Amino acid sequence: MAAAIPVASYPSPNHGPRPKGVPVDILLVHYTGMPTGRQALERLCDSRAQVSAHYLIEEDGTVFSLVDEDRRAWHAGIGYWQGERDINSRSVGVELVNPGHEWGYRPFPGVQMAAFAALAGAVMERHGILPHRVLAHSDVAPARKEDPGELFDWRWLAAQGIGFWPVPCALDDGPGHAVAEAQALLARFGYEVESTGVLNPQTRVAATAFQRHFIPERCGYGLDAVFMRILRAAVRQAGAFSATPP
Repeated sequence: MAAAIPVASYPSPNHGPRPKGVPVDILLVHYTGMPTGRQALERLCDSRAQVSAHYLIEEDGTVFSLVDEDRRAWHAGIGYWQGERDINSRSVGVELVNPGHEWGYRPFPGVQMAAFAALAGAVMERHGILPHRVLAHSDVAPARKEDPGELFDWRWLAAQGIGFWPVPCALDDGPGHAVAEAQALLARFGYEVESTGVLNPQTRVAATAFQRHFIPERCGYGLDAVFMRILRAAVRQAGAFSATPP
C-alpha cells in the first residue's frame, strides 16, 4: 500500500464531470513552465485561464490538491495516446514546479521527486494505473509540448515502482534507421504515427518525445541503432504489463 503524504488543499474552479464508463488509466506528468510556483498555482486556479491539474508539487516537496480525482481537470489539451484523444477524461494530471525550457529549465530537486513518487504511487493504486501508462505531457502531445523534459528522472522513478524503464536484451537487437519499423513500433507503443515509410515530421516529433522520456542523453539523435533497440524493448516490456499489448 502506498504511503500517505500530506496534501494541502488549494481548490481550482477549472474542472468538469468525468464521462461515465471511462476508466482513469493514465497518470500524466507536466512541468509548470512559469517563473515561479506561486504564479503557476494562481494560473491553475484562475477561472479565466481555463486550465488546471489535479495536483501541483512545489520544488520543496509541498503537494497541493487543486481538483478532486473524480473530476475531469483541464491539463492535457489536444493529445493522443493509443487511439484515445480525450486524455483529460481518463487521466490524473500532476504539475511539478519548474521554470521549463522557456524560463530556465533546471533539474527537479530530490525532495520534489520523492513527493511525486509518493503521490504517484497512491494515485496508481487507487485507479489501477499500469506502469506504462505513467506518461509525459510530451508523450501525448509531442508536436507542441516538451514537459516534463529530459531532466525529469524517469529511470529513478521506475526504480521506485512508478512507471517503467526499458531494459534491452538480445531480442531487441536489429538495424537502426528502420523508418517503417520505427513508425509501427511508435504507434504500437501509443504515439500518433502513421506508417508511411518516410521519415516525416510526425515521426520525428514522436521519436524525439520517446527519446526525451527514455533516452534523454540522446534526445534528437534520430532513429539510430540505440534508439531502435530501446524502442523495441519498450514495446516488448510494456506489453507484459497487461493482457493486451500496447
